[in-house]
Amino acid sequence: MEKGVIIEKINNFLVDEFEVESEDILPEANLKETLELDSLDFVDLVVAIESNFGVKLVSDDFINVDTLQDFYDLIENKLS
Repeated sequence: MEKGVIIEKINNFLVDEFEVESEDILPEANLKETLELDSLDFVDLVVAIESNFGVKLVSDDFINVDTLQDFYDLIENKLS
């Protein structure tokens, strides 16, 4: 899957499922602050990734994920 398609799918479900304003979705934006994630939201995010991309994520996958760009890269790496 091309990176542009990955980013578009992620951004679309962030807007739809997490009610993030599209103008707030920037590659350099902090993932946790932008999404205002609590522990239940984190579970929802993992489920959304699994259903949209068919990849499983565990908490260790998020150790080096700070920005949305890091998150895009994580999903791209899981898909390859």
